[in-house]
Amino acid sequence: MLVVATAQVEASELRECLRDRAGPDAEVRVVAPASRISPLRWLASDEDEARDEAAEIAGRAEQAAEPEAARVEAEVGDSDPVQAIEDALRIFPAEEVLVVTRGGDDANWLEKDTAEEASERFGVPITQLVVGAG
Repeated sequence: MLVVATAQVEASELRECLRDRAGPDAEVRVVAPASRISPLRWLASDEDEARDEAAEIAGRAEQAAEPEAARVEAEVGDSDPVQAIEDALRIFPAEEVLVVTRGGDDANWLEKDTAEEASERFGVPITQLVVGAG
């Protein structure tokens, strides 16, 4: 399973999703897109702060997933979550993608419609987990 997280997710929530969807012997790859970036910083390629935050999200998700998976790897991905999914699928042929995003007004400009766009572009099932909907 490929987990693409643009937001922090409670460890128990992630574990439950993995248990329900992937099973105990799953290989999990966590990708945290550096998507917490303003359009101006994105245009200026000033992604350092967003990449630091993404690394924290990836690390926490990796730790949360470890008890539920046979193997877990984590990395920071492209600032565009859909591009991050495409990049990850090239090297990790997942059977399913779990997209973790903020919802409502909390979602930023890069993460809005990520799950829908990924569903249209990639030939794998996409599940969205919305956290912190506001």
